[in-house]
Amino acid sequence: MMNFITAKGQNYSFDFYNGTFNFSIDSSLIFKPAKTATATETLKFSNFVTAGNYTQLIASLQAYQEKYGLNDWIYYQLIRKTAEQISPKADNYFRYTLYKWFLLSKCGYDARVAVGNNQIILYVRNDEDISDIPFFMIDNKKYMCLNYHDYGKLFKQADAYKPVKISVTEAKNSFSYKVTRMPDFKPENYEEKDLAFSYRQKTYHFKLKVNEDVQTIFKNYPVVDFETYFNIPLSKETYSSLIPALKENLKGMDQKKGVDYLMRFTRYAFLYEDDSENFGKEKRNSPEQTLLNKYSDCDDRAALFFYLVKEIYNLPMVALLYPEHLTMAVQFDKPVGDFITYNGKKYSFCEPTPQKQNLKIGQLSTNLKNIKYEVVYAYEPLKK
Repeated sequence: MMNFITAKGQNYSFDFYNGTFNFSIDSSLIFKPAKTATATETLKFSNFVTAGNYTQLIASLQAYQEKYGLNDWIYYQLIRKTAEQISPKADNYFRYTLYKWFLLSKCGYDARVAVGNNQIILYVRNDEDISDIPFFMIDNKKYMCLNYHDYGKLFKQADAYKPVKISVTEAKNSFSYKVTRMPDFKPENYEEKDLAFSYRQKTYHFKLKVNEDVQTIFKNYPVVDFETYFNIPLSKETYSSLIPALKENLKGMDQKKGVDYLMRFTRYAFLYEDDSENFGKEKRNSPEQTLLNKYSDCDDRAALFFYLVKEIYNLPMVALLYPEHLTMAVQFDKPVGDFITYNGKKYSFCEPTPQKQNLKIGQLSTNLKNIKYEVVYAYEPLKK
């Protein structure tokens, strides 16, 4: 986990995954607003900090982002931790959120604050298809809410909050939820997890390296579109503990047998449980979370199967969404068994989630036959 070490005075330092973030804050940025969120206090804060000496602080954040190649979502976690150091969340939530807004804006993101019900809500412009968090529209642009979960049941409908009009010159960029690179966590923060599964009368054992920090990263991560979700990678240590071992096991198997092996690995190496039972709501786990968690559902397995097939064979694939199920189909040189035709190409069904029948490649569960599906993601490898 992250350890926080606060030096005396205006210098701060804390561990952030594989590095240590050091920064100093000028006294001209230390503002003491009321604890009650109002538009007047928000404007006072904005005028105060904008007149202060913030250049070094913003430069430190931007340099750290560049050094470690942080995606926006991970960078936002760094900004959150920085705001927590300057103004602890538990002491004054209003001020803590104002600092998050200020840092995001000065780092170039089009972030907005809205107030209402004595609450402050933080929004950021986003052009992606995010389905499960509140947003509002300004000038035909969509702003997603970053902190509604902090209020839980006290959060009202989005229209209960009125945006505070503040113009920040730097705040031009939209924010992306795409995670295309996981942090390099410290090797000592990983634990070993034993996995075993049987394939063709042989049991295969894996010693996976997993890290609880992955759960922290995705704690408040929204339900993103399938392309974004399917392309969240593994961290370096977890990757090294799994992919080479799988490749070794697949040596001597032809491609179809290899995909069959990966399909059954994804299906049987993990216990199944529906998200509503496990989390009380729909939650899509990244491939690494699926490896880490005891339970997973069809979305999680489809994403893990996609990741493994892409990483090892890099075949064209489609994700098929049924009213209550998500499954995969893979394009081989020649189709195997039952297939769907999409954009003129044939994709054979590959079911990565346990079903009542022991399905082979090219077999679809009988309860899904004749039911309408939608292709929610089509992956086509780049031609080398």
